[in-house]
Amino acid sequence: MEEIPAGDDTYDVAVIGYGPTGVTAANLLGAMGLKVVALDRDAEIFSRARAISTDEEVMRIWQHAGLAERLKQDMLTERPVDFVDAHGRPFLSARPTPRGHGHPPQMFIYQPVLEQVLRDGVDGYPNVRVLLGHECLRLHQDAAGVELTLVGTDDDTVHRLRATYVIAADGGSSLTRAQLNIGYEGTTYEDRWVVIDTRMLKPWPDHDRLRFHCDPARPAVDCPTPLGHHRWEFPILPGDDEKQLTTQDAVYRLVAHYGISRDSVEVVRATVYSHHVRLASRFRAGRVFLAGDAAHAMPPWIGQGMAAGVRDVANLCWKLGAVLRGELPEGVLDSYETERKPHVKEITKRAVFVGRIITERRPAVARVRDRALRALDRVPGFGDWLQDSHWIPVAHYADGLQARPRTKASGHQVPQPWVTGPDGTRLRLDDALGGRWLLLQARTAVSQPGWDRLGVPSLTVTPAGSRPAEGTLVDSDGVLLPWMTARRVACLALRPDAYVYAAAPTGSPLPPPPTGFAPAATPRPTATTAQ
Repeated sequence: MEEIPAGDDTYDVAVIGYGPTGVTAANLLGAMGLKVVALDRDAEIFSRARAISTDEEVMRIWQHAGLAERLKQDMLTERPVDFVDAHGRPFLSARPTPRGHGHPPQMFIYQPVLEQVLRDGVDGYPNVRVLLGHECLRLHQDAAGVELTLVGTDDDTVHRLRATYVIAADGGSSLTRAQLNIGYEGTTYEDRWVVIDTRMLKPWPDHDRLRFHCDPARPAVDCPTPLGHHRWEFPILPGDDEKQLTTQDAVYRLVAHYGISRDSVEVVRATVYSHHVRLASRFRAGRVFLAGDAAHAMPPWIGQGMAAGVRDVANLCWKLGAVLRGELPEGVLDSYETERKPHVKEITKRAVFVGRIITERRPAVARVRDRALRALDRVPGFGDWLQDSHWIPVAHYADGLQARPRTKASGHQVPQPWVTGPDGTRLRLDDALGGRWLLLQARTAVSQPGWDRLGVPSLTVTPAGSRPAEGTLVDSDGVLLPWMTARRVACLALRPDAYVYAAAPTGSPLPPPPTGFAPAATPRPTATTAQ
């Protein structure tokens, strides 16, 4: 447990909780140069693998922290998905298709290893202090910030810190949320599930496919995970002895139903979980923001619980940085909930929908499901349509921090193809954008006085095959210009997260920047610059 030196106790942002959501926030804030403290009551990484997959949008966020390529080394990518009936016959199959974020559309993870890589990333920021083995017992807000009272979990020593803002990513049983008296509305499913982490000893046919065994007698999840692991999940049925079901003998009996023997896998651990559908009544209380499971919980069926938390802090952290630097007024922080809450609700609805397909327990209804979806699966393009329309909804913001009038591009994140920079270097788009406010113009640069006078940089997108030049990006993959043309816009004002704040067609001026926007102003001192 790290000691807290006297007098070194004022931070720009405090992050409570150091799981994937909190450690992602620490990486993003650290990269901005803010002074950050991140704390967690546990001294070690949680050993049980909970999340099993992530997607291209989340990897794009981790790319901003410079960790994408390292993280992908420990992942399985682009594995097919099968929904199979009680006899093991597929009635619906799909292979994830890219949505344009520049990374594989789906990646299976082993969470303890992923968290270690994320923590290693934070260790590279001297402006981020990590306090493991500390729990925040009390928050007190005033006009200038938040005082946090911490207790060391191994020696009961008490410390006090101050931060201008707090991100509470301390899980579904968030003590922070309880202190703030924020409701956590929803339900907990009656069925509990035993989740089994195994080490694969001998491969079996199709071991690398994600399979949802939609057997009404006992559904099951059969999931490949990287680094030689494999994940199984089974519901605890009425009459089952919950404790007995997590024993080695019971686990081997469960997986034997699918032809898996003791020679095939070694059981690492078996744990019982409940599934929840819950949403915090608000994501913000003054200077404190809830993120991840502290703000929402969803069933695991589409693998978006961890991903939703990472999206939360990606949306929030750049806004906190802009406010702390004096670039945007404090009121923009209200857009965090405005933008994130509707998307979380939609993802949760999709997860519940998919879960109903998998866990249908009425045999007659299951037979109808199998026949109907098997017939639809034969229709060309149905699998792609189902994935695009009913699997994971695109994070599109209908309201929040964006200009009026809206266009077809407003509130959308631009795709991330490979582009060629002015010096001829081939790079991903976000690496060229640099996580800043920026104008992106199609083919020809046009003056935008309201933005130009504030010093907002502009890049002109030229067609594939163009010669690289100063102030241009060559659309090497032929993606950006068609994307803009399809939305009838020729100029985009992009936020630091590559979402479209404003857009205009050819010959029209952009709407003005946000009220109070001052990117060229001298930043007000943060805790980092004040010391």
